[in-house]
Amino acid sequence: MKSLSLSPAPSFFMNFAPKPSRNKVAHDWLDYLRDSDGLGGILAKTEDLAKLKASLNLALTELELGHLASKIEAGWRTNGQNELFLLVSNASIASRLQQVLPSLINELAKKGYACSAIKVRLKPASPAWEVKPRDDEKNSKPRGFNQAARSSWEGLLDKLAPDSDLRKAVERLLQSKPK
Repeated sequence: MKSLSLSPAPSFFMNFAPKPSRNKVAHDWLDYLRDSDGLGGILAKTEDLAKLKASLNLALTELELGHLASKIEAGWRTNGQNELFLLVSNASIASRLQQVLPSLINELAKKGYACSAIKVRLKPASPAWEVKPRDDEKNSKPRGFNQAARSSWEGLLDKLAPDSDLRKAVERLLQSKPK
């Protein structure tokens, strides 16, 4: 059976490649991230830090300090891969880790991480206060007329005819706004 085409040239003369299948889109992106120069390095470091965190959790569990694992952030010093630093949120965790550093270094060595030193540092504390809008008179809605505005409206009221609709409206306005 012959296919029908509006093109005068047969289909085998077309100069474009067939569309690739889109079955492995997520896998293709991971390959791209691993192969590219800038993003590949970032992805590799992120994967290394995730593996380090998992190994640190196991090492802390071996030392019966697994409950502290969620409160510790780990990373390698930029000057070398053999000095590990741990960021902790409070001084009690830092002092407890300082007591078990030699054992922690040995446990990490068993897991394949050769580190010669571990530095424990405190994370800067986040502020305990929060910014709230002011509740002073500048931001609040005016509740009445100030003295100058009230005297101006009363001056206008004196100039208006007693039976005018405008005078009745000004009177209602002055009655609705407290002093």
